Amino acid sequence: MLVAESIETEILAIVESVIFKSVTPDASLVKSGLVDSMAAVDIALAIEDKFACAIPAPEIAEIMETAKSMAEYVAAHA
Repeated sequence: MLVAESIETEILAIVESVIFKSVTPDASLVKSGLVDSMAAVDIALAIEDKFACAIPAPEIAEIMETAKSMAEYVAAHA
């Protein structure tokens, strides 16, 4: 498994544990309303704990649009 795929799998698990729903890597999370502001904070904190990679508040909605976009961000910044 590639590193990016591993990160994506871990992020999917984090997202699913916060929103209690199964999602795909390309599922729209923020625009669809699956992830609200409170869930976004929980996900961001979990990502920071797991990968030592902070998600800047001004960019949180853009980065958290999909699990795939979060994985790409973490791969580039962790």
